[in-house]
Amino acid sequence: MSDQHSSLLEDVPAPPESAPRGKSRSPRRYARWLLLPIILLIAAAVYYLWPRNTGAKPDAQSQKGPAPTPVVAAKASKGDIGVYFTGLGAVTPLYTVNVKSRVDGQLMRVNYNESDMVHEGELLVEIDQRPYEVQLMQAEGQLAKDQAALENAKTDLARYETLVTHNAIAEQQLATQKATVQQDEGAVKVDQGQIENAKLNLVYCRITAPITGRVGLRLVDPGNMVHASDANGLVVITQVQPISAIFTVAEDQLPPILKKFRAGQKLEVDAYDRAMTAKIATGKLETIDNQIDQTTGTLKLRANFDNNDSALFPNQFVNVRLLVEEKRGVTLVPSAVIQRDSQQTYVYLVKPDSTVTVRQVKLGTTEGDQSEITDGLSPGDEIVMTGVDRLQEGSKVNAQIEGEKGPGGSTGNSSGGQAQNPNQHPGKSGAGQQTGKPTGK
Repeated sequence: MSDQHSSLLEDVPAPPESAPRGKSRSPRRYARWLLLPIILLIAAAVYYLWPRNTGAKPDAQSQKGPAPTPVVAAKASKGDIGVYFTGLGAVTPLYTVNVKSRVDGQLMRVNYNESDMVHEGELLVEIDQRPYEVQLMQAEGQLAKDQAALENAKTDLARYETLVTHNAIAEQQLATQKATVQQDEGAVKVDQGQIENAKLNLVYCRITAPITGRVGLRLVDPGNMVHASDANGLVVITQVQPISAIFTVAEDQLPPILKKFRAGQKLEVDAYDRAMTAKIATGKLETIDNQIDQTTGTLKLRANFDNNDSALFPNQFVNVRLLVEEKRGVTLVPSAVIQRDSQQTYVYLVKPDSTVTVRQVKLGTTEGDQSEITDGLSPGDEIVMTGVDRLQEGSKVNAQIEGEKGPGGSTGNSSGGQAQNPNQHPGKSGAGQQTGKPTGK
């Protein structure tokens, strides 16, 4: 290499004389310093390019092609799924009573606390009884007076009946005495009615709970005068255990409901909160209304709930889901694996050689993160759930099954793509939407 450098330096002509007179410089030495950087660059280029020109073989990675695409997959399973009709509803008590006074008087005592649970027959409020005790005493006194008059009239009647047989008195006098006895008997009955009325008023002064339920806010405070004609009443009692929910379904959904209802089946009903994320209670369909609302094309249904935990509150808005049918032993997949375009519904099926193929499928019932496949898949098939945006027919994949631990203890999940949160309930749907719910595997 040094010999070549020397020969190059000797063949290079000297640069022209450019220095001013009086400052002479060696032409050969000038040329060597000028070409030195160029020579170093040429040498560096030769050094780095030399291996490519010697026929070196590419590494093993380049021979294998692109690396497999990491994806999360899920296995199709065999299980059960339910068909639901969803409607909007409101919690409605079976019984609501506005407790009013049936007598006039001063409110003396209130024997309950607001929002208490009271039982049928339990004393709620007391009204001043003294005026009605006086009325009872007067009625009893009048009864005693009229009873005495009746006894006297009966005695006279018996004597007149004897005298008339001897022609001692006229027949007219006997008839008059009989009428007097009947009048006195009527007066006694009136007095007895007055006594019973006074006793009943005394009972009405002690107002008891007509049903078992929860009392609301107190409407009248002790010390106030209450009247039987008051519109507001004293307190409102609402039955909350059990309680019902009235909801609506579309009229075209009525035939399957009626078929099962008339067959005596108790259809299961679930009540969800306003956001359709949390199930509040489970009950049974109780009754169906007798006419369809023509303005909305819906029909009202009532479902009853035990509500032992008091989770349902009167007039609360709820989303109600009615289980109409339960499909058993069907092929189920996570809803996140389903792909759609303008022409078909399909999935990416992982083949045994770790490549994927596009498989067209037919969907049945869909419920949340579970979908029924009626054609195209079998239980045990592996389907890509996340990472589908990087795939095409025949792509090589490195599939991690959801829920199984991979290298380093990582677990496959369904985040990204069309995956859904498995803990999240299906979004809210209006009346008439048909969905399903997995009931087992």
